[in-house]
Amino acid sequence: MKAGIVGLPNVGKSTLFNCLSNAKAQSANFPFCTIEPNLGVVNVPDSRLVKLEELVQPERVLPATVEIVDIAGLVRGASKGEGLGNQFLGNIRECHAIIHVLRCFDNGNIVHVDGSVDPVRDKETIDIELQLKDLETVDKRLEKVNRAAKTGDKNAQKEQAVLQKFKTALESGISARAVEVNEDETEIIKDFQLLTSKPILYVCNVDEASAKEGNAYVEKVKEAVKDENAGVIVLAVATEADIAELEDHEEQQMFLQDIGLDEPGVARLIRAAYTLLDLQTYFTAGVKEVRAWTVPVGATAPQAAGVIHSDFEKGFIRAEVIAYDDYVTYGNEAKVKEAGKMRVEGKEYVVQDGDVMHFRFNV
Repeated sequence: MKAGIVGLPNVGKSTLFNCLSNAKAQSANFPFCTIEPNLGVVNVPDSRLVKLEELVQPERVLPATVEIVDIAGLVRGASKGEGLGNQFLGNIRECHAIIHVLRCFDNGNIVHVDGSVDPVRDKETIDIELQLKDLETVDKRLEKVNRAAKTGDKNAQKEQAVLQKFKTALESGISARAVEVNEDETEIIKDFQLLTSKPILYVCNVDEASAKEGNAYVEKVKEAVKDENAGVIVLAVATEADIAELEDHEEQQMFLQDIGLDEPGVARLIRAAYTLLDLQTYFTAGVKEVRAWTVPVGATAPQAAGVIHSDFEKGFIRAEVIAYDDYVTYGNEAKVKEAGKMRVEGKEYVVQDGDVMHFRFNV
């Protein structure tokens, strides 16, 4: 699962990506490895994994991960191929969610591409380009569907109605994610991978003084996106970069305390991206390894088993499940069993975030 960082030039997008990529900044908590210059895999900070490590004392610990992509900057006209427009839009299409960085700070030494600081205008600039591209996608499909609908094809007529609904919204400057749809309509539209239907997290890049409480720019962004079903997070990206430069964990904590924060903002960002992708974590815990596994919210026990190995899903017999809180309360698997808190679940079981699981299978 992949989240792409987007934004206009000089809003702090690449600084944020570089901050995430600085492995020494988050030492043991969430190291980062670069696959390509603009693609990294970041571990998801999770205090539960730390606690399980303390209890089990395994040989190794493996956290959940999320891919973060630094996508090329956008200019007006990207939907028509201006600048790196086609590459930019293609990269977004490959992502499952968008992290949109907005400049919410004043600094006369950092030139704004449009001459002044206005995060709502910046948001709309990118929105328009993505909406135009989506409109192009919808119009192309409507051309085909309209012909089939005229012949009386019921499925085509149903698709036509849904596409027309999105066309009207996009032409009105409304992103696809803000369009109210039922389950059937969702199924129809998801095949088109509309850029503006992807879940989005707005990162308000502020100055250090605004890192904790935000500022007037942030309030304007929150007001602008209130109907969008989007997340908003406040981050002082330049300050995060300074924190990342500190070698010593204690120095980092002192720096954070000075500006009123409990943890690096990038940790909150990574967790928010994970949630944005509609992901959750289950754990396996043994002396060889304690590991966090990633599954979509709503995954069944066999699907969770398949994340470890496809044979586990094919030959699934049952899952032995311990709630995380019970594991911590009793301290180890044996005591959990003695207390009758281990459950045996079958194929229909829907995995809950934090479950500690062991699978029985036969292939």
